[in-house]
Amino acid sequence: MPWQPLPGIAFGVCVYPFQPAGSAELPLHIGDELYVVEQGGKDGSWYRGYLVAPPSVLAGLTSVKGQTLEARIFSGIFPRCCVEIRELLVDGERSAPGALNGNESLDANEEIPPVPANGVLTPSNSASPDARASYGANKSLARLDAPGEGTSIPVSRLHKAKSLRLTQRVSSQTVRSDALAQNLPMSPMSVISRDPNAPRPPAPLPALKVGDETQTSAQEPLVDEIASCLREWYTAKLHELLLARRYTTLDRMAVLVKRLDTVRRQLLHRVLTDQELRALREKTVWDLVTGNKMLCGEVIVRDPLQNGRILTADDSPIEVTKLQSMMSLLHEKPVHHTDEHMPHHLLVQFPGSFGELSTPKTIAVHLCIKTPGGQILPVSEVHAINISATTGSGSENTMKTLFINIGSTDIGEGAGAGSVLFVAFKVIVNEPLRAAQTQAFPRESTSSNGTNDSRAGHGTLKGRRSLMWSRSGDRGVTSPKSPEMRTIAEESRPNTKSDKMVKRTVAAAVIRVDHLLREDVEKEEQLTFWSSSTFPVEEGVEGEAKWDNVLKEVLPSNSGEYRKYPFPKAVKVFVKPFMDLDADALVKKTPTLLQHISQTRKIGFIGAPSKQRSDIYLSLSEIVIPRHAFLAHPKNGAVPMGALSGQANLQLTLEVRRSNGHRIENCIFPSCNSQGHTAWRTTACEKGEPWNLTIRLAISPEDVPGSHIVMSVADLPGFPFALCWMPLWNEGAFIEDGEHSLSLYQYDEYTSSIISGRGAYLALPWQAMKNDDHNGATMTRLQVRTFLCSTKYSQNPTLLGVLKWKVQPPGTLPGLLKKFSFVPEIEIVKLLNEVFDALFEILVDTQGSEEYERLVFTDLVFVLGIVHDRRFKLAPLVDKYAEEKFRYPVAGLCLVKAFIRLLSTPTDAEFSQTLRAAFKVARHLFKFIGAAWSHQERSDRENNRGNRKKLAFLKDVSAIFESLESLMKNPNPVLIGTKTLVVQHLHTWLPELVPIMPAADILQVAISFIDSCNNVKGKLILYKLILIINLSNIDAIDYPEHRRNLRVKTVRWLSDYWGKTEDYSEQWKEQVRLCCSVIASQLNELGDEGYEYIPKLIDSYRVIQISDRPAKKQLSLLFPTAYPFPSRPIQETTEFDEALAEIAAVLAGITSLPTGIHLDMPLTDKAEFLFSALQMYISVLDGEAYPQSWLSVHIYHHKSTMRSLEKLSSILIDSFLPHPDDAEMFDTNLWRTFFDALLKLVGSESLALETFPEQKRRAVWKIAGDVREQGADLLRRTWEAIGWETSPEDKEKYGLEKLGGYQVQYVPGLVGPIVELCLSVHDSLRRVAIQVLQTMIISEWTLNRDLTLPEAEIIECLDKLFKRKTINENVMQKQFLAELLELFRPLAERTQDDELLDAVKNLIATIDELLDHLIAVHASDGTSEAVKLMETLHLMEFLKNMQKVDIFIGYVHKLADIQAIAGNCTEAGLALRLHADLYEWDPSSVVEPLEDPHFPSQTSFERKEQLYFQMIKLYEDGQSWDNALGSYMELADQYEHNIFDFAKLARAQRAMATIYEGISRGQRDNPRYFRVVFHGLGFPVTLRDKEFIYQGLATDRMASFLDRMQRSYPNASVQSGGAGGVSGYDEGQSVHVYPVTAQKDINHPIYRRAKVQQSVRDYYLLSRPHQFASSSRRKPSDGAVKDQSVEKTIFTTAEAFPTILKKTEIVEMTTISLSPLQSAIERTTRKTAELAAFEKRLTAGEDTAAREALTTALEFAVDPSSPSSVANYRPMLEDESEQDKKHKQRDSHTDNEDSEDSDEEDEDEEDDEPKPLSPLQHALKIALLDHALTIKRCLAHFQRTAHQATRADLSQRFETTFAPELASLSGPPGTSDPVESTSWAAANHGPTPPRSGTISPAFQNPRHANPLHKSKSSGKKSPARTRSENKHRLSYIFTKRASTAGADDAPEAVNGGGDYRQHLDSGEGEASHAGAADDRPSTRQSTESTSESVRSRVGSVKKRLSLLGMGMQKKPSKASVMGNDVVREE
Repeated sequence: MPWQPLPGIAFGVCVYPFQPAGSAELPLHIGDELYVVEQGGKDGSWYRGYLVAPPSVLAGLTSVKGQTLEARIFSGIFPRCCVEIRELLVDGERSAPGALNGNESLDANEEIPPVPANGVLTPSNSASPDARASYGANKSLARLDAPGEGTSIPVSRLHKAKSLRLTQRVSSQTVRSDALAQNLPMSPMSVISRDPNAPRPPAPLPALKVGDETQTSAQEPLVDEIASCLREWYTAKLHELLLARRYTTLDRMAVLVKRLDTVRRQLLHRVLTDQELRALREKTVWDLVTGNKMLCGEVIVRDPLQNGRILTADDSPIEVTKLQSMMSLLHEKPVHHTDEHMPHHLLVQFPGSFGELSTPKTIAVHLCIKTPGGQILPVSEVHAINISATTGSGSENTMKTLFINIGSTDIGEGAGAGSVLFVAFKVIVNEPLRAAQTQAFPRESTSSNGTNDSRAGHGTLKGRRSLMWSRSGDRGVTSPKSPEMRTIAEESRPNTKSDKMVKRTVAAAVIRVDHLLREDVEKEEQLTFWSSSTFPVEEGVEGEAKWDNVLKEVLPSNSGEYRKYPFPKAVKVFVKPFMDLDADALVKKTPTLLQHISQTRKIGFIGAPSKQRSDIYLSLSEIVIPRHAFLAHPKNGAVPMGALSGQANLQLTLEVRRSNGHRIENCIFPSCNSQGHTAWRTTACEKGEPWNLTIRLAISPEDVPGSHIVMSVADLPGFPFALCWMPLWNEGAFIEDGEHSLSLYQYDEYTSSIISGRGAYLALPWQAMKNDDHNGATMTRLQVRTFLCSTKYSQNPTLLGVLKWKVQPPGTLPGLLKKFSFVPEIEIVKLLNEVFDALFEILVDTQGSEEYERLVFTDLVFVLGIVHDRRFKLAPLVDKYAEEKFRYPVAGLCLVKAFIRLLSTPTDAEFSQTLRAAFKVARHLFKFIGAAWSHQERSDRENNRGNRKKLAFLKDVSAIFESLESLMKNPNPVLIGTKTLVVQHLHTWLPELVPIMPAADILQVAISFIDSCNNVKGKLILYKLILIINLSNIDAIDYPEHRRNLRVKTVRWLSDYWGKTEDYSEQWKEQVRLCCSVIASQLNELGDEGYEYIPKLIDSYRVIQISDRPAKKQLSLLFPTAYPFPSRPIQETTEFDEALAEIAAVLAGITSLPTGIHLDMPLTDKAEFLFSALQMYISVLDGEAYPQSWLSVHIYHHKSTMRSLEKLSSILIDSFLPHPDDAEMFDTNLWRTFFDALLKLVGSESLALETFPEQKRRAVWKIAGDVREQGADLLRRTWEAIGWETSPEDKEKYGLEKLGGYQVQYVPGLVGPIVELCLSVHDSLRRVAIQVLQTMIISEWTLNRDLTLPEAEIIECLDKLFKRKTINENVMQKQFLAELLELFRPLAERTQDDELLDAVKNLIATIDELLDHLIAVHASDGTSEAVKLMETLHLMEFLKNMQKVDIFIGYVHKLADIQAIAGNCTEAGLALRLHADLYEWDPSSVVEPLEDPHFPSQTSFERKEQLYFQMIKLYEDGQSWDNALGSYMELADQYEHNIFDFAKLARAQRAMATIYEGISRGQRDNPRYFRVVFHGLGFPVTLRDKEFIYQGLATDRMASFLDRMQRSYPNASVQSGGAGGVSGYDEGQSVHVYPVTAQKDINHPIYRRAKVQQSVRDYYLLSRPHQFASSSRRKPSDGAVKDQSVEKTIFTTAEAFPTILKKTEIVEMTTISLSPLQSAIERTTRKTAELAAFEKRLTAGEDTAAREALTTALEFAVDPSSPSSVANYRPMLEDESEQDKKHKQRDSHTDNEDSEDSDEEDEDEEDDEPKPLSPLQHALKIALLDHALTIKRCLAHFQRTAHQATRADLSQRFETTFAPELASLSGPPGTSDPVESTSWAAANHGPTPPRSGTISPAFQNPRHANPLHKSKSSGKKSPARTRSENKHRLSYIFTKRASTAGADDAPEAVNGGGDYRQHLDSGEGEASHAGAADDRPSTRQSTESTSESVRSRVGSVKKRLSLLGMGMQKKPSKASVMGNDVVREE
């Protein structure tokens, strides 16, 4: 089928990849976005459209800073089957709502294509070549660009006005491509084939999609949020980070992106549990926050509790603001401070195997703690891991364990500060019995297999240690660790019984974990096991690691040395800490990691036990066997044990027996995961080794009384030789925890016999006393330690006495109750239920006794105080007890009476402490009272009793609250603390009254109490407000009528604590914040009463707004419900105020209520309220209430403000829109404030979706929707409301219903804001704004018949707008002009309205031109800075013509600042000249002050003078001496002749002298110039096909200048030279650069003055060049040099340099031919300058290279045979050719003052003087003379010994080649001077300087005097008169130097030898040196000796020379002259 366009642009996504085969096909990847415009091919199986590819990061490297990269668009065709059409993008102007219907949606039952063998999904109809064949049949129809031929199409090139739109979704379902092809109707136009020659329409801009969610977005919004966020970071931020070289941030971004991408995959695949999903969502939300703050600075609020979706304007403003503040200012979610008593849990896991082992092993793992100065103690039970020898691993469940309920004190916090927690690992193996050691050789483990275990288990030395193995090594015995000694030791070991095996601890390892638990850090660490070593470990063998000192206590070694215990593989352990109240709940929360894990419990409780537990822990330390030890014996007293055995295999057997001697079965647990044992044996150890084993005894509670432990000790394989026992129950209580020393008895018939069914040992003392000796014998004993961990038994006698109060002797109970408060808390906690039962039983049994009631009440308060202790958290247990186990109805009344008695005397010191403690726990007191009453009421119902008791009981309970109200009204200051406690806790008591009284009564109790707090002051006010907050959250009064009653009361309760105030303080602001929290707690239920808060909210906001808001570095969490307010530290300083943010949020919530605002107040108060409200909304939109980077809150308030303005507009229209007859009552300010707020809202940049990157655009749209649409409608309605009805004639003329009226009050005031809206791309808003602007124009024309005021406002507005905003598109900016003109088109039909139409057209034309200039200046599309500067000048010219002086001045200073920052100081000064030229030198007129730039009100003279000072400063910094001198001269003239301020005149003169001195020093380098030609249509009209002269740097070369031009025009092709005939109509941009030089005027008189400094010469010739030259052709001659000529092209510029832009346009180009004489002058001067440059380099320190270059140049210069020597030009001075004569005739008009002087002075000369030379010949002669002088100076640098030969050779040739010049320099006094006697140098170095210090006008600043014109004046003047009439400031310099020169220099200057010429040479030579100006000879003596001769005006040169020669002895020879000159040059 032929290609046919679709009815709209279809948006689709690639679902199958596609690889192109032809050049017109597009490659597709899954997920690519496509825009389809045509369908064709066979059966319509192909699409034509555009592929929107992600932008290239490389493109970002050349982009403008802050610019978002634009997508690349490729055009082509692609298979329809590879694309899934998602939506049809229909333009709003031609939308077709019925284009799609329901049957076009995706069919859910559509089959998925089968998966082929290769595993790649292949779309249908595209797997075979048929698809490509179908395309080939219609290939001729596809007139497309091949993607391979052209690069991507930038979006900016395709941007059209209508493309800036939000996509309009046609269907909510996905549109399938097949359905689209079958069901989309084709319009008649669509079947018409497109003209093949017509230009193809541009690619559509990717629509601004804001609702492009995927199918998973409803369940997992974070999937789309992550994708959007990553795309934005890629397109907008990645390239900026690269350009800024922020590599650290880039690394963080990379990590974050990787993590977010992983999260997105996890969410898509749904592989996590609900618990893991919740944690993942929260972490992801905060990761997005972190990334946005790091890269964008703006934070979007996503709620983790709602699956991470963006919170919108339909959500609670309270929640949005709270989350926004935390996400914007904090780096992580604020969590409540971790409870120091929160249990810690530690996962310990072996992730890998131990390797293949020789024998099985057991790893015993437990926690132990080391306290400062104490011994190491076990903290937990033992977890045993049985390692298989074959697998090297245990069962899956035993390889890890969870140590639970670790306390804060265990990890070194709180009371346990300094403690260190370890995880200890012990290796237990089965090994043969060890024999007693009988040899001196060390004994090691004797494992039968002789592998790892033989080296692992080491025995310890027994008895006295042999000196052979002493550490001193003085016996020189080889270490036993060597193989030889190890073999000897093993062979010498006696045989043992290998058939008997025993368990033994052979190695251990420890790791420290307390810091991991504190910091919540997981870690994987490699374990190093250590075994006991008999000998010291040699360094280098085992010394690569060091054991921890705590190892000595975990596995003691008799030698104190250890060696590594090897495993086949490295043993790694993984530890991870957790925190949770319940370990079982933690396992459920973390099933992946902790499922089926073994829990290892802590020994003891860390708080209140939440589960029943009765465990007895017994730690077996060691057998203490002293030297010459004895065993106890019941008959013999003591039995020595030295002869019993070798004690190498000591083992203890343990049993638990009842009192009758029967064993308790299976009650011994050596580890948490082992089976119970009846008789348990320990591991074996040697004498002196401890066991350090802890076992758990699980004995039923009924067996504990009377039970005991019996233990026997044996030295295997022998029979037990001793026994001991220990009772578990002693004196009616469990044995006391701690260390116990058990007496060991000899095991014999008597001690092991049974007497009366009981063991005989029970009759023996079980405990060994201290110093227990028997007749001096030292007794053997067993050290053990016990610890009771039981909820059944206590060890405190007082507690036991109270629990068994019934069996106590009479009279002892009161004493027990009084001592009850001294019982340890943990003892009470363990038996809490029993304690409650006992106390209530006592209370019931003693009812009526005030003493017992008081004692029991006090004890009950004490117990409840423990319950409320944060360490125990027993409140749930008490609640459970009260609800399920409390059975004491009578106790309730007793508690009430005791409470009332305490309240009756609140000031009594004896009971006040108990009263305050009772207030803290009163919730549970009332809970017990309520439970008692419930039982009583149930009993009464069962017994059919009446309600009399109930009434009495209610009366007693009510009496408690009445007493509380009396307490609150009591003014006694002593009760402040008591009152505070009541207010703080009252809300917790009220829910417990539900069983006692109805909800209405409870509410009344609360209302009465709060009313009693009316007079509270200070902090009590804050606690009262918190009480109101808490009342709002009580479920006991959660009934509609009760809630409404509470809300109404709340309005009254809050009224006194906020609103207008004169006493602003921090507490008042805290009250306001709490009032906001109160309203926030009731916000969801507020009705009409909510509007009563609005005036208070606005007044409070206004008060805080004008107060100081100091910067702070902490965030007080918003909407606090507790005091002091919780806060969190923040890293960056912020100045926002939490109270303002809270007020704004609460007000947004109230105004969102569906009802309108009802204000019951007078009209004046209502106007004041509305004005304050509007001002507040403006403040909120300006970001005063919160930082504007809070994106969600900022957009939320835009939506909220729109709702408020809708409601306020109704009030304004109803109440503040008077009848036209009462027009004077119209409140202009109020309505103006309303329009200001509305226009600020709709014109806010925060709503400009079209300018936002993707993530921000989606967020703004979701939060607020299209606010501008609503704002446009409101603007139209309100603007029409203030207009008056138009007459029928005006209605017909203008087509307006409302016009004029009150609208005229806002012209031109609102013209600016309305024009801003006219520039909007939002269609509705722009149309309304244009209509408003139309009414303004008509109103202004009707009133004044002139549009000047609107025009001025529009110009000023547009200027401010473009300065504030970034503008890129000129199409949209000018669209409103056409639309505005269209509104006035009907006037063209009415001839009488031509004036208005013409005025509108002129206005539009002016605005159009202004927009062109503004867009060119402010565009951020990558335009070069040079172009922008040029466009700025054009804009300034436009503004100056429009008389917008203020704006013009602003741009002047902006331009000056730009140039100054760029280092172009001269150009900055020229820019300021534009400002200065606006003023006159008028000291009387006063000019207005300026804000930007800041200038105060001052006179016109002062303003201009100030600007001149700034200009001069810039000129001096830029070394633009000509401009600086000109400005100084102008100032001096005004000082001298205008204001007559000679002090300023003197300062100006001194400054000018300094400048002249700088000129003479030659401090300025001359810039280089280049001719630049622009070609190509890519350039703007101001550059296209034009030529310019550019000023470069003095150091510029062609390459550097080309680089700078390339940076200025990055899109252009910049090249040096090139064809000049490039067509200006070529595409693109081409720049050609040619070097040029400033054209010097050879006819300038300075060429005829000898010894003029090069800097002075350049000053006169190059200060303001406006002609530039480039040599085009040379005509060489075979004959003499006089026949050579040069052709030059002269370029004349529009302006002389320097210019503001450092460039000027070429206006004329001519070609001239230079005569040989002119060429000679130029070349000679150039060669002289080259030599001077070499000399300068040599003087600057460039020794070797500069000297070589100078030597080469001098060799050519002094070689008479060299054609490059300028000496070849000397013949031109002897004979003039015809061509010279012609040039002489052309130059004959050139004359100077010196020639006039010469004529006068030559009157006394003889008649035989030679014929005078022509001016050009004279210039050449001076040039040769200067060249000779330069060579002579250069030769002076060859004085070193190494250079003498070179100098001699060069000097000889120099004297030969330049003999005439040397002769003229050193001739006799009588000879004629080759230099004119009236030269500039002579005038300044003559006998006396002129009095006025002047020079000839010919040498004044070329800007102010033309020397050529001066020379043409007729008549002769004396030199003195000429100098006096033409003053110049150079004389000041020389006069000053003459007066300040040293006296020692004068004789050398005058009498140093030689005549005047020599003196002149030396002076000029020194003056020409860089930096030698201060060494110039003084003329003081010559001035004094010749003053009279000067006054006589002697004209003869000879006489002048003779006068100068007075006092000289004799004339020196020629050689001496040269020598003196050389010395002086040095």
